[in-house]
Amino acid sequence: MDNIDFSSQNEEILYTEWVPVGKFVKAMVSLVLLLLFVSSVIVTFLDPQLLLFCTALMVSVTVFLLLLYWNFRGLRITITKNAINARYGAFNYKEILMEDVVACEIVKTGLRRYGGVGIRLGTDGSWAYSTSFGHAVKIDPREGRPFVFSTEKSKHVCDLICKLISHQERP
Repeated sequence: MDNIDFSSQNEEILYTEWVPVGKFVKAMVSLVLLLLFVSSVIVTFLDPQLLLFCTALMVSVTVFLLLLYWNFRGLRITITKNAINARYGAFNYKEILMEDVVACEIVKTGLRRYGGVGIRLGTDGSWAYSTSFGHAVKIDPREGRPFVFSTEKSKHVCDLICKLISHQERP
């Protein structure tokens, strides 16, 4: 990390990380699918004429939930000397230019602040791409809302960003 060549103009990737969803999300998806299956079996047992309807409903909801889970199964973080990029699912992409970053700090993505995991608006006004309840990095831009993203190496990521923004401030 100390031997970063700041003089090159290419967009060399300095850091990349795939942050999968946490155990809580996996457990909740499994629980919902299990409850769906059990309730379909009970309804079908009580009224066998609803077998086709329950099966179609169960398959439809299961496919929908699995596609939703697959789309939001993790967060891709990429840091270059000029930008921080975060992609969460097929349609959620955030890019923050390094020149716009004022500060970086390690925070916790707790239930109180964000109300869950996913793409969240925090009680402090920050936007978060959160995959689990745990350590994350908070980026304070010059303008706009702070941005928080989950990472398994929050200290390393924050140190790298601080080093990059301190180099940006030099003449």
